[in-house]
Amino acid sequence: MSAPGDPNEAGQGTAPAAAFTEQEYAARMERAAYEAATLGLAGVLVTPGPDLVWLCGYRPAEPTERLTLLVLTADSQPRLLVPGLERRQAEAAPGAGALRVFEWWDGQNPHAAAAGLLRPHGRYAVSDGTWALHLLCLQEQLPLATYRPLSAVLPMLRAVKDEQEVARLADAAAAADAAYEEVLGLRFGGRRERDLAADLARLLREHGHHRVDFTVVGSGPRGADPHHRAGDRVIEDGDMVVLDFGGLRNGYGSDTTRTVHVGTPTEEERRVHEVVRGAQRAAFDAVRPGVSCQDVDRAARAVIEEAGHAEHFAHRTGHGVGVTTHEPPYLVQGEEQRLVAGMCFSIEPGIYLPGRFGVRIEDVVTCTEDGGRRLNAASHDLAIVV
Repeated sequence: MSAPGDPNEAGQGTAPAAAFTEQEYAARMERAAYEAATLGLAGVLVTPGPDLVWLCGYRPAEPTERLTLLVLTADSQPRLLVPGLERRQAEAAPGAGALRVFEWWDGQNPHAAAAGLLRPHGRYAVSDGTWALHLLCLQEQLPLATYRPLSAVLPMLRAVKDEQEVARLADAAAAADAAYEEVLGLRFGGRRERDLAADLARLLREHGHHRVDFTVVGSGPRGADPHHRAGDRVIEDGDMVVLDFGGLRNGYGSDTTRTVHVGTPTEEERRVHEVVRGAQRAAFDAVRPGVSCQDVDRAARAVIEEAGHAEHFAHRTGHGVGVTTHEPPYLVQGEEQRLVAGMCFSIEPGIYLPGRFGVRIEDVVTCTEDGGRRLNAASHDLAIVV
């Protein structure tokens, strides 16, 4: 049985996705080591989390304080240090055939064992989620070694997806679209936001998500807070309602936002929704290889600024989506990274009128050789609900 969140796992009620092969995992690890070497780094150190899953397919059943460490260097085979109790599970990972597995046992010093795999003066990229406990203990073992966050030195490592990864993201987007279509048939008025959020989570699972990361339901003035989750506010007739939801299906993320209205919207509400819709379209139209991330952000922002709402759009236009629902690249002012075919990211401009209502529209998009392709297909129309 696959561990929860395994990238080869099928969600409930879905056919299994084609498994990533040992050769594909080997190629990912080789690329990570090579790219680190070109930057003058001794290697890459990866502890349990999305980077470890993506690189070799291994997710410890229950990560604990016991050290698990993948060591990638350009001059040696990938090495995975694991607690002896977990060696069998590690050797069953789909990418384990491309690794040498080492073990340590309780009573031994795992950080001394890890230091034996490293260069005393090396500069290493370290996965962002590494526990401070492990990094500090490694520093004690190798005081002349230095460490940099993996996202800072290799931010695009997971950003360019292959065809199978894009297919999984498309499947996750289609499942989120299906959940959205079903939630439109439910009653909104007179119900608490958190109850509708629970319905969204249930529908995501019914459509194959094995993990739900978030179900934002922001009604009326709560929708003007981009980070509002779902509370006890009772949704009323006349409310705009922002629905932002996503999670993982077959190990890859969905992230979708649509804004609906309970009953008949005012002309202003329709107009603001149409501005956001135009901004989303403008950002999508800007997507093509070679365009900078910040230029996609600028395309959306220009439409909103022209409509007089510059101060009402305070967040980035988008973020990468892959084995996590938020990762590089980031579509934001100051990000000069150029788009590359295979990158997958959200496009989600919004307008937020404090104390009144908010509007956001979001799709996951992939950059193609000649433009962009939406992975979501749900209508951008302002849906009317009851």
